[in-house]
Amino acid sequence: MFQKLLVANRGEIALRVIESCRELGIRTTAVYSEADQGSLPVRLADEALCIGPPDARGSYLSSLAILSAATISGTDAVHPGYGFLAESAEFVEACEETGITFIGPPRGVMALVGDKLAARREAEAVGIPVLPASGPLVSLAEAEEAAQDLGYPLMIKAAGGGGGRGIRVVPDREKLRREFDLARREVGEAFADSRLYLERHIVPARHIEVQILGDAFGNVVHWGERDCSVQRRHQKLVEEAPAPSLDEGLRERIREAAIRLARRLDYRNAGTVEFLLDTEGRFCFIELNARIQVEHPVSEILTGRNLVTEQIRIAAGEKLGYSQEDLVFSGHAIECRLNAEDPGQGFVPSIGRLAIRNLPSGHGVRLDTHIYHEMEVTPWYDPLLAKLITWGRTRDEARVRMAGALARFEVEGVKTTRNLCQEIIASPPFARGEYTTGFLATIGTG
Repeated sequence: MFQKLLVANRGEIALRVIESCRELGIRTTAVYSEADQGSLPVRLADEALCIGPPDARGSYLSSLAILSAATISGTDAVHPGYGFLAESAEFVEACEETGITFIGPPRGVMALVGDKLAARREAEAVGIPVLPASGPLVSLAEAEEAAQDLGYPLMIKAAGGGGGRGIRVVPDREKLRREFDLARREVGEAFADSRLYLERHIVPARHIEVQILGDAFGNVVHWGERDCSVQRRHQKLVEEAPAPSLDEGLRERIREAAIRLARRLDYRNAGTVEFLLDTEGRFCFIELNARIQVEHPVSEILTGRNLVTEQIRIAAGEKLGYSQEDLVFSGHAIECRLNAEDPGQGFVPSIGRLAIRNLPSGHGVRLDTHIYHEMEVTPWYDPLLAKLITWGRTRDEARVRMAGALARFEVEGVKTTRNLCQEIIASPPFARGEYTTGFLATIGTG
């Protein structure tokens, strides 16, 4: 097992990694930008090193700064969390060359699944359906030609990178002309890769994903599936597990498809295989995210296991130590993302000094957060303040428990998505488990 691990991230996921390392007896080094000097990860890690300015390009996105900190602190391994360098094959390669273990899949797998078009080809090779799509596009002229062959409506998507960056729905040629160059600039700045592709847009549809975990000995398991259809700007807001209103045969086919793809790739560590499901029960592969996901707590709660400690154990060379049959899923879990955003103004980020009046707790309630009273919310990073998760023996019990927990999340000083989450949880379509990726627009926001 590692002696010391560097946490190459910030916020609540950095705290998760620090807590998991403490359980495993591993010392931690936190890295931070000048904007995060007073953060909880800095205070709770065994040591902390400043790696640069608030601008992430000079700190959290700088491989050189992070690996320099790892060398100075004498760390054995680096956990990237999610976002920033978590899916950078170049960063994995730099870690390997430096002799530092990267907590995630090896460079070759990371490079392959990071290319969404290459990942689609691998899915097709094992018989998993994919949506009709173009090849990589670098100009509007190429996009217009591809769109003519595919037919509208379409989605513009980034060939490399994720997190909803660059995604645009284009119902017709005029919208494609307006959006293509905007999307190309956005993904070029976010991922240093401006390639785009077009993919058939299915409406209505559900977004279903499967949590997978593999070791270096060929063992692969899934931790069930999650429904992530409640989205704003193609980014998730509410997630739950197991996915509601799924025929059990379909549920097993989706899970089995994820395992099949993981085995073909010789996948190691944690990952998420994402699918779109149409109203006829047909599912198509979208992508494989080669990292831990924001919404992983709902899978942890159902299995009673810690995904972060599992990641670290696997990276240290240990076997999974259990089979698919050993995993027992209990009850239902729902997660709401509480972001510093103003839903009434198009989800623009909200900044300010937090005043915490009350935070929820109690049986079946989990709050993953890095916030503290009078913390300054800056414009530099992702607006996620907290992840509120509830568990119940049934879906309705988890939903009712979430309604109560949201009411007790009382944070002032910034606008948040709390009230919107309350509206979602209370809405009849959500209560019935009958909603799609277009659901948010039906309640007046999105």
